[in-house]
Amino acid sequence: MIKMSKMHRRVVHAHALLALGAAFPAGSALAQEAAPAASTGALQTVTVTAQRRTENIRDVPVSVSALRGEKLDVLVSGGEDIRLLAGKLPSLNVESSNGRTFPRFYIRGYGNTDFNTFASQPVSLIYDDVVQENPILKGFPIFDLQSVEVLRGPQGTLFGRNTPAGVVKFESEKPSLNKLEGYYNASIATHNTINVDGAVNVPLSKEWAMRFSALRQHRDDYVENFADLAQTQKRGDLDGYNEHAERVQFLYKPAGAFSALFNLHQRTTSGSARLFRANLIRKGTNDIADGLDLDRIVTNAQNFQNLTTRGANARLSWDLGDYKLYSVTGYETIGDYNSRGDIDGGTPAGPGFIPFQVETASKIEDLKQYSQEVRLESEYAGPLNWQAGVYWFDESATGGSDNFSSTTGARTSRLFSRQDNTAWAVFGSATYKVSSVFDVRGGLRYTKDKKDFNTVVNENVVQIGDTGVNTSKAKVSWDLSGTYKLTPSVNVYGRVATGFRAPSIAAASASVPITVADAETITSVEAGVKADLFDRRGRVAFSVYDYTVKDQQLTVVGGNSNVNRLINADKTKGRGVELDVEAAISPSLRVTGSTSYNYTQIRDASLSVNRCGSCTILDPINAANRVVINGNMLPQAPRWIVNATARWSAPVADGEVFVFTDWSYRSKINFFLYEAAEFTGKPLTEGGLRLGYTWANGKYEAAVFGRNILDQRRITGAIDFNNLTGFTNEPRTWGVQFKGNF
Repeated sequence: MIKMSKMHRRVVHAHALLALGAAFPAGSALAQEAAPAASTGALQTVTVTAQRRTENIRDVPVSVSALRGEKLDVLVSGGEDIRLLAGKLPSLNVESSNGRTFPRFYIRGYGNTDFNTFASQPVSLIYDDVVQENPILKGFPIFDLQSVEVLRGPQGTLFGRNTPAGVVKFESEKPSLNKLEGYYNASIATHNTINVDGAVNVPLSKEWAMRFSALRQHRDDYVENFADLAQTQKRGDLDGYNEHAERVQFLYKPAGAFSALFNLHQRTTSGSARLFRANLIRKGTNDIADGLDLDRIVTNAQNFQNLTTRGANARLSWDLGDYKLYSVTGYETIGDYNSRGDIDGGTPAGPGFIPFQVETASKIEDLKQYSQEVRLESEYAGPLNWQAGVYWFDESATGGSDNFSSTTGARTSRLFSRQDNTAWAVFGSATYKVSSVFDVRGGLRYTKDKKDFNTVVNENVVQIGDTGVNTSKAKVSWDLSGTYKLTPSVNVYGRVATGFRAPSIAAASASVPITVADAETITSVEAGVKADLFDRRGRVAFSVYDYTVKDQQLTVVGGNSNVNRLINADKTKGRGVELDVEAAISPSLRVTGSTSYNYTQIRDASLSVNRCGSCTILDPINAANRVVINGNMLPQAPRWIVNATARWSAPVADGEVFVFTDWSYRSKINFFLYEAAEFTGKPLTEGGLRLGYTWANGKYEAAVFGRNILDQRRITGAIDFNNLTGFTNEPRTWGVQFKGNF
């Protein structure tokens, strides 16, 4: 049993009672709801595709949250990348040590801090039904989206690749045959941050339609960069970016049973890489060092980032009466990725003590990913329905890292590798309506995964061990769930699920050979209640879960050198609660609130890692002078995440004025597997404010907005092998925005 403090137990119990109390006392009133509520101010029904079918979110026996509409638009208004989702939904964290590229996702505290070019993650990102496996592909910008769904817990029987922690699912707005329509949206904010996006839907004929969407983002280099501590030798400023992304879709929908949706998309990004700041952290604390100006930096290395990705997919469907047949074909490629930065974060003279200079670049020269899924789904009128399919995945990638002299800028070493990964699976899922109030669902999946890994370029690196390895693993995953309808508006559910992540491989370095982490598996149990309240003026979803990960793949970074090494922990435990609440207080006031408590613990008495170069270790040290991590929480796994939004509006002239505010909080986090005073991120509270006017039946909107309005700056990650180098969250942004629809 995982031990919680009395305070933690009381808070968890309080949240459980709050959710259950909100749902069940209203049950008698809800039972009278014979037809969909038509009263003014009722909440719209939220539908999701968590089970690969479009369903009311209340009927899905999975802990799932959906983000769409105005709330999603507000979050992206400041020009931020996909990391803006961090802490905006229960149990979800997103971070990156590579800036706007290479995001790493965590659900219920379960993720992977691996920065290796070939890293795999237990959270799968699905974009328009196609898995984005490499972390670089997971950073595709957010624009013209129908919804973002976060499915918590193992999802392996219906979604293909590694999903033991859960799935983040993006769905683009689709073309329509109905009419010519679209939108345009432009904002300008602090540091000349410009965000412009739009879309146009064009019916081409009675059977064909096209939707074209585009995004442009820019921020000036606003961080002053100096080559000396006296800050007299000015270098090129940093921390700006230029990004554009496009997506064009074609819908073919003839009168018959067949329809097809084709998608072409691309992304191009350039600008600064992550700004690492030498001795950012005050020794013995997790505070920002005294007197540090975050609008200035002293470095002696080059800093830039370039990325180009392209992709295409085809989603075909056939309506065969009692059956529907689906085919999803995906292709993704990275044609150019180069992220170069000053890892030590300073110059030979400082700031502070810097034992040695480190300037590196991560590169992918070529990556190609193919995937194919064929799925057959029943459409019976009776109590039994099912879906079954096959899945194929093929990826080849070549990339690695370069080291440079910060004095001359010349490359001093290069180590590039190639990984070929193939996987296939067969899967099936069935739902049986036992009675009018009780449904049972079950799923089964067999997966076979194979990787071949080889060093292809080695310049001036003394590689230890083999120059090539291969690994192969097969596994059966399953899930079983039940949903019971207490009233027409209140459901309770329970779910047991297993998941699987194939073995991972990390490239060698000068001091570490190629490492292979064995496959990890998870068994998760969860239960919850979902309810519509007060004539659909309120909605609540509450879940409680417990999971065990066996042989969890963990990443050891840094320590006493710049390395990335994979290990397996015997066991990891996690448990917690999640709560989502939404309410229409009145026709003019709507609020949402959510929270999650995620407790994680590594359980492996034999596991130890190298200690940091100059930090204050809080864990036991063994006889080999290594840090014992048994009992620690997982990295980047905040115990608490809390969110709240409120929107108030009032009619003015022929439109309405509105105020929208959103707030998110996450508790402290560990940056690494060990605990150190300096390498824990403080709690972070970020707030947004939007004041606007919309008119002509919502056709036009003008607004002023602010992001991170408290300007709370926090250290969100660090480099531990050299000095107390770290990096921070985004600064406060104020801006204006105009939107129009046609």
